[in-house]
Amino acid sequence: MGIFSRLTDIVNSNLTALLDKAEDPKKMIRLIIQEMEETLIEVRSSSAKVIADKKTASRRLIRLQDEAAQWGEKAKLAISKNREDLARGALAEKQALLDEVAISQADFDNLDEHLAHLTDEIDQLQLKINDARAKQKTLQMRHKTVENRVKVKRQSHKNAVNNAFDKLDRFERRIDQLEGELESYDINSDSDLSSQFEDLEKDEKINSELEALKQQLQSEKEK
Repeated sequence: MGIFSRLTDIVNSNLTALLDKAEDPKKMIRLIIQEMEETLIEVRSSSAKVIADKKTASRRLIRLQDEAAQWGEKAKLAISKNREDLARGALAEKQALLDEVAISQADFDNLDEHLAHLTDEIDQLQLKINDARAKQKTLQMRHKTVENRVKVKRQSHKNAVNNAFDKLDRFERRIDQLEGELESYDINSDSDLSSQFEDLEKDEKINSELEALKQQLQSEKEK
């Protein structure tokens, strides 16, 4: 299971809090960035599908509007030829098409709103990814700084140990020298000093329009 199960989880997440609770922040930040990048790919794919659906819906909407307008012109022609029956039929077709236009317009508007929402999510997700990458750089710098400090401390400790051993060696040599002097004086002494220094790490509309068309046709004849 991923660190984030939904896009809103990522957008609302507190990366700093997640990293503070992680046993291994470097590994956690890599997993977080990977999860975000995979989610970004999915959201971009959804956006591409919505854009394609919008283009299809737009073409359908234009076609329905054109067909409705054509039936309106046919109704006018029928009235001019005193074919009220044909005009009524043409207006019925026009109305049916206008009903489809209304539905298609609603579908188009929904797609447009959905695309705007996805675009906003992509922007927020990209900001989160940038934030995570910045934190990753900070972690890497902190890790390198700590590593360098540890190296310095180890070197200092090593130098201190080496200095201590050098002093010990000098002291042992001095002891050897003294022992030699003692032996040179033939003084027998069981000295064990060297061994002591050895243990140190997510059909109303038609009628009204038919009447309107009659009036329009009448007014055109009167002109």
